[in-house]
Amino acid sequence: MSDKVTQAIVLAGGEGTRLRPLTNTRPKPLLPVLGRPCIEYAIRSLASAGIEQIFIACGYRSADILAALDDGKGLGVELIYAFEEEPAGTAGAVKLLEDGLEGTFVVASGDVLAEVDVGQLISFHKSKGAVATIALTEVDRPQEFGIVGLDDDQRIVRFKEKPEPNEVFSNLINAGIYVLQSQVLDYIPELEKYDFSRNVFPSLLSNGEPLFGSRLAGYWKDIGRPLDLLEANLSMAAMKGGAVRAEGVTISGRICATAFSAKGATLEGPLYIGEAVVIGERTKLASSIIGKGTAIGKVVEVSGSLLMENCVLEDDCSVTGSLMGERCKVGRGVSLTDCVIGDGAVLEGPTVLEDESVG
Repeated sequence: MSDKVTQAIVLAGGEGTRLRPLTNTRPKPLLPVLGRPCIEYAIRSLASAGIEQIFIACGYRSADILAALDDGKGLGVELIYAFEEEPAGTAGAVKLLEDGLEGTFVVASGDVLAEVDVGQLISFHKSKGAVATIALTEVDRPQEFGIVGLDDDQRIVRFKEKPEPNEVFSNLINAGIYVLQSQVLDYIPELEKYDFSRNVFPSLLSNGEPLFGSRLAGYWKDIGRPLDLLEANLSMAAMKGGAVRAEGVTISGRICATAFSAKGATLEGPLYIGEAVVIGERTKLASSIIGKGTAIGKVVEVSGSLLMENCVLEDDCSVTGSLMGERCKVGRGVSLTDCVIGDGAVLEGPTVLEDESVG
């Protein structure tokens, strides 16, 4: 094996159907985590491991991804875009790039939050002489993922994709980050929809190939559902935030923010407050994410919610357990509870919405 691993593929073709209407106007990899596209965290993790060239395998709304990431120089890497005409599956998308890949390379998902130590995963792969190494993480709901069983040497001995509750033998799941030798590509047929977890890895296992699993170091979170996206943001705000003081503002907990205006407000962390946010008097924000350029009026309550950029909340409204896209306007006297609101929605008050999807 080569000493240095410099290439990676980031899979960014997911539609994020469970996140609609937020994904009606953006692909899942561009959903924000602390004001940055989710896919950026994976790219930065790869760059930190010495990866220099990354292929972005695009599908749904690929032009948006190209516009957001450009050539990758700002992230310290070279980005090369590949566009799928038809969904090829996780392995099929990599097979399409076969001619540009050499030796050892990394495959990562662009639509999960992954601020992780890829370098440690590569070192483990080399130390085991593996043909393929799967990054693993522990979850509370293993039946929603592909679970993995290891022997004492961390060699993978069995898989089960989305097991029934009585079939769960492990809470270690496939985290969608792989270190692979180029011979793995021989297991992927050309011009056929093919998947790593369902097709390739079981074939490697049945053929006795050295297939290993290693627990990820760092923070990993699936963002497949609205509450997952909110939880990922709040966890990152708690990790990245700290104590903040501002004159005339009552503040507690960890706050991740640069500059904002909030005189007479109450802020309870974990909170993320983007640039140029304005918060009115007697307004309370708790456990929430507020995108840059958002204006929040007086006597407003926002709790357990995510607001994307440039939203407007007028006086005397409340937002609880909800997610809002960009440029939304919430009128005076509106109450939102457990709602998902798409980009540009205008909600006139007074009105009460609960468990609604708008947009």
